[in-house]
Amino acid sequence: MLRALKATDVASIYEINKDALGYDFSPEETASQLAKLSQDSHHFLLGFEEPTSHDLLGYVHAEVYESLYSNAGFNILALAVVPQMQGKGIGKILLHGLEQEAKRRGYEFIRLNSADHRLGAHAFYERVGYTCDKVQKRFIKLIKGEKL
Repeated sequence: MLRALKATDVASIYEINKDALGYDFSPEETASQLAKLSQDSHHFLLGFEEPTSHDLLGYVHAEVYESLYSNAGFNILALAVVPQMQGKGIGKILLHGLEQEAKRRGYEFIRLNSADHRLGAHAFYERVGYTCDKVQKRFIKLIKGEKL
């Protein structure tokens, strides 16, 4: 079942981020970001809940992508599913929910970046209709501290 993410999802989001994406962002930081982003209309947060147990099994986080050279669309920042539940259609359902929201808002596209070593993810995105239209590198300059 698709639903908006909520504050009680923090522990599950933390575990999903750690286990599925490899990000060990503390529960406290996760809670702070969830509270902030949930109030920002440029961010869309959608979860997949197991109907019986009500456990959060995955989520998608997208932001509005606007520029001076294109019309508005969504940029997927995260699509993550509990590793033991991957391959059961949850990611596809989450993307379909995001696509419905994009249509509702009149957006023209959904884009995402995926690390070059995530070959399984690339195959998944292609199976659900996404195409790789360019290869690029990410450059980053840390302004505060030595880690993200």
